[in-house]
Amino acid sequence: MITLHIANKNYSSWSLRPWVLLHELGIAFDEQMHPFTPGSNWEAFRAFSPNGRVPCLRDGDTVVWDSLAIAEYLAERHPAWPQAAAARTWARCAAAEMHSGFSALRQQCSMSCGLRIRLHEIGPALAADVARIDELWCEGLQRFGGPFLAGDRFTAVDAFYAPVAFRVQTYGLPLSPEAMGWVERVLARPSMRRWYDEALAETWRDTPHDVESAQVGTITADLRAR
Repeated sequence: MITLHIANKNYSSWSLRPWVLLHELGIAFDEQMHPFTPGSNWEAFRAFSPNGRVPCLRDGDTVVWDSLAIAEYLAERHPAWPQAAAARTWARCAAAEMHSGFSALRQQCSMSCGLRIRLHEIGPALAADVARIDELWCEGLQRFGGPFLAGDRFTAVDAFYAPVAFRVQTYGLPLSPEAMGWVERVLARPSMRRWYDEALAETWRDTPHDVESAQVGTITADLRAR
């Protein structure tokens, strides 16, 4: 049985990626939750992850400790990427861009599934990130026919942008109708609904995440369990 180590579902965008991909691929796994705690979690997370971070997948004696590496590991045995070469190449490029880029989006719109926030402003850097994401999604939908980013089924590239769908919901980020259609379809997936419902049910709070959220905008709703 594969074991996937993750952190809080309300906050951990990196954990969401392999978690939702495993569900969408129909791969059974054991989930191990490790809530964020005040200060550094590095030492505690080192007990199961070589780099002291989540997510981390363990499959027998094999340890895979990066979300993109996990996707590639799963792809060795399962259809994690599109079958067609052109779509697969595009999907890998788009996933890698998400893995390494969009710093303004990450810094100003940290994932918090249970909050609704009206941003004080969308500055040039954040606007550029949102515009690029919109452009990228529309390119994939138009080139490969949808309804997912690289074709007719959910693949790793959709998993890598799944946390952005939650960010769009939380912060009301402006997107074109075509890009917003992808957000709505992904948020409606049973796997994403399950993650969202379990995120809202969590009672753990990570103060740094909540402080960041309060600084960038006005919290208009908090749907999390008390």
